[in-house]
Amino acid sequence: MAFLVGMAAGIVGAGGAFLLVPVMLVVLKLPMRVTIASSLAITFISSIGSAAGKIATHQVLWLPSLVVIIASLVASPLGVKTSKKLDTRVLRWILAILIMATAIKIWIDLFHVHVV
Repeated sequence: MAFLVGMAAGIVGAGGAFLLVPVMLVVLKLPMRVTIASSLAITFISSIGSAAGKIATHQVLWLPSLVVIIASLVASPLGVKTSKKLDTRVLRWILAILIMATAIKIWIDLFHVHVV
């Protein structure tokens, strides 16, 4: 299962967590908080190779990347504190909304015709 998720993430260029979280919740039936922590750890470790490849081939825009890194370092502890206080049903709804919003954005981009 992990091999298929990794391959799918590599094909579509999606972060592993986007695919890992539903698999861990539905297929493996892991608790929500364990799933969140595990997906973060897995995505972090697996992204090291991808990031190195993108950096080596000069595909990284440094200023936006640094802004996102700094914002993530500041906001992540706040997210952890908030997550601890929320019921897991609320966390599931937040996850479902984020996945749905991502899917809608992809479909809009897929069918949007660019007129030049």
